[in-house]
Amino acid sequence: MSTSDTLQSTVTAAMPASLRAAVAAYQWTRDSVGESDAAVYRLRGRDGAPDLYLKHGRGSAAADLADELARLRWLAPYLAVPAVVQFACVADPEQAWLLMTAMPGTTASAVLEANPALGPVMVDALAAFLRRLHALPVSDCPYDAGQAVRLLQARQRIDAGLVDADDFDAGRQDWTAEQVWTALQGNLPRVPDLVVTHGDFSLENIVMHEGTVVACIDVGRAGIADRYQDLAIAWRALGELDAALQQRFVEQYGLLDIDQGKLQFHLLLDELF
Repeated sequence: MSTSDTLQSTVTAAMPASLRAAVAAYQWTRDSVGESDAAVYRLRGRDGAPDLYLKHGRGSAAADLADELARLRWLAPYLAVPAVVQFACVADPEQAWLLMTAMPGTTASAVLEANPALGPVMVDALAAFLRRLHALPVSDCPYDAGQAVRLLQARQRIDAGLVDADDFDAGRQDWTAEQVWTALQGNLPRVPDLVVTHGDFSLENIVMHEGTVVACIDVGRAGIADRYQDLAIAWRALGELDAALQQRFVEQYGLLDIDQGKLQFHLLLDELF
């Protein structure tokens, strides 16, 4: 049995029959990009059928997939996001599967890896897309992803032992999750500037084609929050490449200056997810 066949038989074992039929005859590849608690697979090679992505989660990761399903459906009229093909869940043991279309294009991180000279073009497109996202109507968004919600989720993740301290940013490599939590309490931001946020606005979650952002993926944390929820994650990613890209991003987004207090709060908070 091939690696692809082994993956498929393991993940499909408890699937409802309709979902099992939808993924039959595809070749599976595990996608290790990103930090999702769910397992992600790219499905290719079914005659005449488009590529798909399948996410499979157990326990808390299953609940996260249900959250992503809801947000994909809410965002679809506003932005290009993966279309939901099927969603299924079972209670014993708790697990869920989210089957989606693969978006055409290349992630922003892969674009830069292939051609670092495209940094300015990518940054301009990234800022334009984020302005568009943050202009969505807050009054229409039913999902609260604000400070109180995220802090509660972070505390739950710490208590459940789900925080990966080995993945902390360079300046916090020797920290524990509790030290990050303590630092958060001493760095609470001012009154939030609420917008509709992506929640994990990293270069891996932005899909580009010919210099334009054409879609966003991994939207399970989307909701109403301070705009710095997204700005901070993009800022950190760009800083790992070139400080000049950070400044260009801020200017293209439309900020005259970066709020360092909010920036540091959201960078600390992201360590716990």
